[in-house]
Amino acid sequence: MVARVMPVVVWVLAGVVWAQIDATRMREADELIGQAVSRGDIPGAVLLVGRGKQDVYLKAYGNRSVEPQKVAMTTDTVFDLASLSKPVGCATSIMLLAERGRIGLWEPVSKYLPAFAANGKEKITIAQLLLHTGGLVPDNPLSDYQNGVSAAWERINALRPLSEPGTRFAYTDVGYIVLGELVRVVDGRSLDQFARQEIFEPLGMADTAYNPDPPLKARCAPTYRREGRWMVGEVHDPRAYLLGGVAGHAGLFSTAEDLAKYCRMLLADGRAGDKRVLAARTVREMIEPRMLADGVTWRTYGWDVQSGYASARGDRFRVGSTFGHTGFTGTMIWIDPGNDCFVIFLSNRVHPADKGEVIALRRAVTTLAAEALLGPRPRAGASVKAALDWAIPLGPTTGRPATVLCGIDVLKRDGFKLLEGRRIALMTNHTGRDREGNRTVDLLLAAKNVQVVTLFSPEHGFYGTLDEKVGDTVDPRTGMKVYSLYGDTRRPTDEMMQGVDTVVFDIQDVGARFYTYSASLGYCMEAAARHKCRMIVLDRPNPITGLIVDGPIADKESFGFTAYGPMPVSHGMTFGELARLYNQEWGVNCDLVVVGMEGWRRSMWFDETGLMWINPSPNMRNLTQAALYTGVCLLEASNVSVGRGTDQPFEVFGAPWIDGKKLAAALNAENLPGLRFVPIEFTPASSKHASKPCQGVYIIVTDRNALEPVRAGVAMAWHLRRLFPDSFQFDLVGRLLQNRQALAAIAAAKNPDAVPAVWKEAVQQFIAVREKYLIYR
Repeated sequence: MVARVMPVVVWVLAGVVWAQIDATRMREADELIGQAVSRGDIPGAVLLVGRGKQDVYLKAYGNRSVEPQKVAMTTDTVFDLASLSKPVGCATSIMLLAERGRIGLWEPVSKYLPAFAANGKEKITIAQLLLHTGGLVPDNPLSDYQNGVSAAWERINALRPLSEPGTRFAYTDVGYIVLGELVRVVDGRSLDQFARQEIFEPLGMADTAYNPDPPLKARCAPTYRREGRWMVGEVHDPRAYLLGGVAGHAGLFSTAEDLAKYCRMLLADGRAGDKRVLAARTVREMIEPRMLADGVTWRTYGWDVQSGYASARGDRFRVGSTFGHTGFTGTMIWIDPGNDCFVIFLSNRVHPADKGEVIALRRAVTTLAAEALLGPRPRAGASVKAALDWAIPLGPTTGRPATVLCGIDVLKRDGFKLLEGRRIALMTNHTGRDREGNRTVDLLLAAKNVQVVTLFSPEHGFYGTLDEKVGDTVDPRTGMKVYSLYGDTRRPTDEMMQGVDTVVFDIQDVGARFYTYSASLGYCMEAAARHKCRMIVLDRPNPITGLIVDGPIADKESFGFTAYGPMPVSHGMTFGELARLYNQEWGVNCDLVVVGMEGWRRSMWFDETGLMWINPSPNMRNLTQAALYTGVCLLEASNVSVGRGTDQPFEVFGAPWIDGKKLAAALNAENLPGLRFVPIEFTPASSKHASKPCQGVYIIVTDRNALEPVRAGVAMAWHLRRLFPDSFQFDLVGRLLQNRQALAAIAAAKNPDAVPAVWKEAVQQFIAVREKYLIYR
């Protein structure tokens, strides 16, 4: 069936404005936002979709506030825009000054702010600050702002660059704080005055301001509590707050309809009706995509194009020809000049508890809204031209991996604000690192106003090198004691939790039910619930994509360290998503916050993320092994070597009693998707059949996207039982299959293809439940 986009005539119904837009897609967006409100991810939101001169869809959802009392959301609600202040308020002001010849974008900032040149910053240019390539720290300590504005500027001027200007992209609030001050010094008017008089008033944006006045405050969505009162019309960002509510990086308040006026001005080359706000050449210069020094990231002067922060673009707007930005409070704009359209999504996700989630929601809503306007993205079967047009990447980035930010990268970028004042127990191991390779433990220890009380480690230990029971130890680099949760206990004890109010979890998984890190996640969540602590999960990719969901559901009597709950062998989820499922579906009920990734999609394999592969455990040495693991590991409890003690664990399996040629021929005859088998001889140096010559097979992955690893593992077990019935300990396969019905089905089946039907219905039920907890699309 081919989906058709059905434009409809303009009408107004239940407060929704429609015109030339696919109603079905917008109903899907409504449902997603409604579900997010029901889950408590956001109190409410406003969505506006614009094309040409019309707002073709405008709707309010949920509540403006839920504490201290509920107030319904309205389309004229005024939101704290957070980092949307950067392009809309600050960057636009800078571009106006450049247009008027007051500044040169490639001139050093120190030409206008001489004190800024201190400590190696004399070469940083205005353009580099606009592009986040000036080398400045993302956020200097909050304490630098607590003795007044003059003292704050002394601290900012004293900062040293972290990298050579122009050589590295690092999203930074500090850079835009400097740009906001530059406007004041060059023009004489403060940033809020300049932006109001030169941008907002000419555009008729009457509901847009820094430090809103009382009438505007009455329509402001609250954020959180500070100094014993709700922040209503007072900026959420703590640095902007200490700077008096006006700063280049945050502080602007606005409505969806006002922001639509701004978007139309950019789409009209700087015009708003008969008024010109920016010269056409200025708009072109501002929104031109620029590839940064890493060869992967693209930005404009103020806007994002393609980076680890660009997930809000969704899956329909094209990479390279569209741009946008997000805000920490839950806001977003994405603009498509080629199609003369834009999407605005505003929420106050930080109300009331400063921990709502919108990353996945923004992406999904933008995708649906763009499809409602433009039709579906070209798929298989589309015209060759359409497919090629869509596939054109940004310049020389063809073949490059994405720039995925893990939870720790997002936490670091946001200045560890989520952890300020917290006393932390960190559950991590050698895989807990940021994109630059810095250990999570070292980053948290260096963070201001964050106290790491204790460390936990999972199976294989803090350094991931042990294949045995692990005792408590000391991290030599920090001198801190590390409590092992794979020794005398697998759960945090009361002693371990003393003085802790927050548990942080940062470990790389491989997507298998019986990979024990997922049970350790559940046990840490239970401890957090028991001790009334906050539980923060720093999310990481599922390395084998988030699409493979297969295998029998674990029987209740199997629940434990290799099956935390009723999930299939391959769950197709990230740890952040699993934590959400554990918490709500399985009744853990801790105070959970997931710090989501940015830039990751479910279809991504690990090598497409741009992240460094670090062996999650001693025998998980590459992505191929991770892809095969959920199938081959089903044999591990039996008397078959799965390659431990060789250079290629999980890529080979065998035993002294196997005829490798016979087994390879039988498995190849199955035509298992994405796999071929080669007979092989090997002698494990350790583990099962150590020092004994074995025959078996070497597994070649010919098409990883066609791979069905659990089905392959069942076929392996079925053929081993058929070919070597007197030697193969078939019943032991049940220890990791963990489903009696499935084991019996393998034994009874006339061919292995019939076996997966046994668990198909249960897996479909799991997928339906799982859908509620997915963060990424």
